[in-house]
Amino acid sequence: MITRKSKREIEMMQKAGKLLASCHKEIAKKMKPGVTTKEIDDFVEKYLAQNGATPEQKGYNGYEFATCASINDEICHGFPRNERLAEGDIVTVDMVVNLNGGLADSAWTYVVGNADEKTQRLLDVTKTALYKGIEQAKAGNRIGDIGHAIQQYAEAEGFSVVRDFTGHGIGPTIHEAPHIPHFGEAGKGLRLKEGMVVTIEPMINEGDWRSKMDANNWTARTVDGSRSAQYEHTIVITNDKPLLLTDQEEE
Repeated sequence: MITRKSKREIEMMQKAGKLLASCHKEIAKKMKPGVTTKEIDDFVEKYLAQNGATPEQKGYNGYEFATCASINDEICHGFPRNERLAEGDIVTVDMVVNLNGGLADSAWTYVVGNADEKTQRLLDVTKTALYKGIEQAKAGNRIGDIGHAIQQYAEAEGFSVVRDFTGHGIGPTIHEAPHIPHFGEAGKGLRLKEGMVVTIEPMINEGDWRSKMDANNWTARTVDGSRSAQYEHTIVITNDKPLLLTDQEEE
């Protein structure tokens, strides 16, 4: 069932989104050689607690951490761990914040230390693909318009789009209908309506788009060992341009 959120619900989610965005900006300062993703995860849990919030995915289907931390060829749902990050690693940190019942979800890919040209291009294309999809996320358009915009752009740039994981509706639970694929045909799929709140979160690979699952049954990685990046925002569908609830540029 797809729910359209009330003004009050959206305001609650907006507050959660602002906190989440501020947390990502703090993470960016910590993403240096020698840090561990477990240290980042511990920081996030403490930061949220200090601000009256909780990590919604902790305990979700038995998941044990406040964040997902996916390194290099890991596409998504990587476990935070004590392996020290090295110069040039890329790390996607994904989290869902619950602030007084309002939820927000955002992933961001960071470079440890300095990015070389190839790494920067992967990140730039992935982030641009996200915003290409967001541009299509308005009332009257269809879900296929979002995926089509992302796929056309990313593939034209020589990258591939992961098919096995999608965006989704959110609030009051972590994953709701509808699914938001990051590939597809323009003009196809469910029509978007004002008040829907969804995530758009393309995962873009340097090589093959296909994924394989680790033995932990959570972490997905590329089949060919190529690197993967991801950016994600939670957005509200409006009759005008989408409202970004997790915008890091907003003061």
